[in-house]
Amino acid sequence: MKKVITFGELMLRLAPEGYLRFVQSEKFESTFGGAEANVAVSLANYGLDAHFVSKLPSHEIGQMAVNSLRKFGVNVSDIVRGGERVGIYYCEKGASQRPSKVIYDRAYSSIAMAKEGDFDWDKILEGAEWFHFTGITPALSDDVASITLTALKEAKKRGITISCDLNFRKKLWSKEKAGKVMGELCNYIDYCIANEEDAKDVFGIEADNTDIYSGKLDREGYISVAQKLTERFNFKGVAITLRESLSANDNNWSAMLYTDGKAVFSKKYAMHIVDRVGGGDSFGGGLIYSLLNGYAPQDAIEFAVAASCLKHSIEGDYNMVSVDEVKKLAEGDASGRVQR
Repeated sequence: MKKVITFGELMLRLAPEGYLRFVQSEKFESTFGGAEANVAVSLANYGLDAHFVSKLPSHEIGQMAVNSLRKFGVNVSDIVRGGERVGIYYCEKGASQRPSKVIYDRAYSSIAMAKEGDFDWDKILEGAEWFHFTGITPALSDDVASITLTALKEAKKRGITISCDLNFRKKLWSKEKAGKVMGELCNYIDYCIANEEDAKDVFGIEADNTDIYSGKLDREGYISVAQKLTERFNFKGVAITLRESLSANDNNWSAMLYTDGKAVFSKKYAMHIVDRVGGGDSFGGGLIYSLLNGYAPQDAIEFAVAASCLKHSIEGDYNMVSVDEVKKLAEGDASGRVQR
């Protein structure tokens, strides 16, 4: 069973029921989620030995967070216990032309206050074939950025494949700081995942003839972005998700994988969205699974996009689908007919 390590923050998600706004809601539904944890859940559901590494308090809310991963088969043995709080994010689901809204309450969380000595990377990385993180993790604090760099150096020494989703979050750090920190970390990365905005926000690399707000996307522009990223950081591959937002509820969804000097594009899905949070993470999980299992580039991008398409139909951060379900969609069955 292939071992994959993901490293990041697991948060408590509080959300109004249905499509209520924050100011309307008298109670919140609680679940857990976080970019790298979401990827770990996907990979565990696909049958991989998925390990999530973080730091969480030893109190009952911290245990709830750990249990939310354990029940899906994620290995939580390398989660450090300590600190005082679990980070929180509030999520208001958008509808029609009203966008979704996220409010963070994650300052001084256990992982944000973590120190270098908290993690034994020699033990954590033993037997691993893949290491994954996102740009959210080093944005948590300067110490966590340093811890991430240490982890990447140790993974690289061991020949472990490294992937990163740029995942720029303007509420966590500035474009300037993101560019500086991620510029150093990207020197260790094999596969880079980005969306329409990340490459521009972090590295100033922009797709030509594209307007993310009008839904107009130009394929050649994204090939150029992938080429520039590859030339700068010598990536083995660059995957770019292509979201055409028609409204908060309806998106067209596809992606591109650029590797060995060639770009392949997936089929496009017209999605009616139940919950879009975690959509990019489910794409990352699908891509890691497919590449680890030796899929050809076209098959890999089709699997990743299909996995992410299914996630948009599932409440919460975690993508609770199987390999067979993803393959069925990737191979063309998008009917949604009842399976008996």
